Amino acid sequence: MTGVLLDVLFWGLGTVAVASAVAVFVVDSMARATYALAVSFVAVGLTLLLMEQGYLGVLVVLMMVMEMAVMGVYMVMFMGMNPALMPMSMVHDKRAALVVSVLAFVVLGAGALLVPWPSRRGLPDPDVTAALGESLMGPQMLTMVVVSPVMVATIVTGVVLAAGRTRYDRFGDDLDVRPPRDPQRGGVGR
Repeated sequence: MTGVLLDVLFWGLGTVAVASAVAVFVVDSMARATYALAVSFVAVGLTLLLMEQGYLGVLVVLMMVMEMAVMGVYMVMFMGMNPALMPMSMVHDKRAALVVSVLAFVVLGAGALLVPWPSRRGLPDPDVTAALGESLMGPQMLTMVVVSPVMVATIVTGVVLAAGRTRYDRFGDDLDVRPPRDPQRGGVGR
């Protein structure tokens, strides 16, 4: 790709990442916030791919897409809600959140600009992606690949066992019935 096209893609993906990250705090439902966060991380992952960091780019995209999918399942399964329709705010105590975020930005920005960066010693590894993967996971890559789905299955099982009754127990097949026909409470009530 040409330098101009790479620049346009980089700045375009950066704009999408920032705009969708801001949307997480602006939209009014948990589902929309979840999708906005997923879009932001996918844009960051694609930016990493543009910088020829294949391992990190694919890792960010896969992890965030799966995390957002699991989060959507939990919203429906554990919270017993339709996440697309329930209004909510992702920001609580807005004044304190604004003060903390501005302070964090100033401190991190000052650190990035004022701290002297170390100079490179030696040459980079010929295969930077493989070296990074080895540094992060070492010989445990297969272990992590096996443990991840087992952990998800364990979490889902724990939530299912912990939630004794769900909205389907209270409402039956017709979720629009008011009040619900709760068999454990004599046919009515929540």
